[in-house]
Amino acid sequence: MLREAWASARDRLADAGLANASLEAEVLLRTALGVDRTGFLASLGDTAPNDRLLAAEDLLARRLYGEPLAYIVGSREFYGLDIAVDSSVLIPRQETEHLVDAVVEYSRRRGDPPLEVADVGTGSGAIAIAVAHRLPAATVHATDVSARALDVADVNRRRHGVHARVHLRQGDLLGALPGPVDVIVSNPPYIPTGELASLAPDVRREPVEALDGGPDGLRVTRRLVRGAPAYLRSGGRLIFEIAPEQLDAVVAAASESFPGAEVTFQPDLSGNPRLVVVDTPAG
Repeated sequence: MLREAWASARDRLADAGLANASLEAEVLLRTALGVDRTGFLASLGDTAPNDRLLAAEDLLARRLYGEPLAYIVGSREFYGLDIAVDSSVLIPRQETEHLVDAVVEYSRRRGDPPLEVADVGTGSGAIAIAVAHRLPAATVHATDVSARALDVADVNRRRHGVHARVHLRQGDLLGALPGPVDVIVSNPPYIPTGELASLAPDVRREPVEALDGGPDGLRVTRRLVRGAPAYLRSGGRLIFEIAPEQLDAVVAAASESFPGAEVTFQPDLSGNPRLVVVDTPAG
C-alpha cells in the first residue's frame, strides 16, 4: 500500500539525517505519482502501480545522494508562486521574499507609480517575477551573466504571465541594464569562499557562482554598491541581501557610495540583519 511506501521512504530519509523526512517523502511520492496532496492522502490505503513506485525509488535515491529536493521535483514555492528551478540556478529561499516586500513597500510609499525595477543576478527570476506579479504597473529588468539561468527565468516569466513586463538581459551586474531605474534589488553571492565547504551537502550542489562571495563574502556586493549610483534615479532605492556579520562593512560601503542617503537594515525571521536598504535623496 502507498502508506507503507511513505513510511519506508520517510524512515530512510530520517536515517540519512534529513530533518523534514516525512514531508520530503510525501513530496517525492506525490511527484512520482503525479497527484496533489489531497489525492495523495486519499490514496494512502491503495496499492500504487509498480512503475510509479520504481519512479519514486529513483527520486528517493537522488535525494539520499544529496540532490536538493527542489531540483528533483523541478520547482520551489516563492512568494506564493510556483517557480521552476534546476541545477543552473540558486533555489529561492523564504527569507529572500523580504526583498520583494521592500520593493512593494517602496512602491506603496510613493503612491504606486509605474516603477522601473532591476533584479540584478536574477537566477530563476523569482524576485523579478514576484515583483511584477505584485506590482502590475512595474517594468522589471532581470539580469544575469548566465544564459542557462536566463532560460529558467524565461520559463518562469511565461508561466506566470509577466513576460511582457519582465525583460531578460544577459550581462555582468548593472552593465546589462539599458539605463537608470527606480529600484535595484539583488540577492548577490555573499558566502565567504572559505565557508563553502562547511555548507550543508545539498546547498553545495547549488551553483557555486551564486554562493561564492570571495574571501570576505563581499566581492560582488562591493561592486554592486559602487556601481549602483550611476544606475539609480533620484529618490530611488537599492535593496540587497547580506550575511548578518557583514552589516557594518556593507553600511559603510553604501554610505560612501551614496552620500546623504538613508542606509538601514531589516532583520530576517530569526531577527538577524539580512537586508540592507539604501534610500537616496529626491531632487
